[in-house]
Amino acid sequence: MEPDSHDGAPHYRENNGSKIPKEISPASEEAARAEAARIEPILKRLWKAKAWDAERVRAELLKLGYRDEGPDREDGRGTLFVRAHDLDSNPGASVALNIGRDACVTAFLQSTNYQVKVNGRFLETGCFEPRGGH
Repeated sequence: MEPDSHDGAPHYRENNGSKIPKEISPASEEAARAEAARIEPILKRLWKAKAWDAERVRAELLKLGYRDEGPDREDGRGTLFVRAHDLDSNPGASVALNIGRDACVTAFLQSTNYQVKVNGRFLETGCFEPRGGH
């Protein structure tokens, strides 16, 4: 059985390697946790107000001083990416914030709930978790 094979599925790690985030340095993790703590109350407020559209989420989070998409800032403050959920899914938005060279704050906000977490970057998709393996 492979480590992390989820019930012994053969080649699980090989087939899903793109979904495994890279490791985070302790300093980046600390910085990302601090930014997550800044983001969480805003998403909670928006969720309670049933305001989960991507443009409103982006506008509120940009007030925290993040760069709106594009190259990462040299000061490590973070580059913000906000994507609307597919129309076929639960209405809402997904959020990714680059922190330093290796960490991310990822979040989502939708009609049923919201979540904020810290993780490493994904090899091919940056802060957003890839949808599928191969």
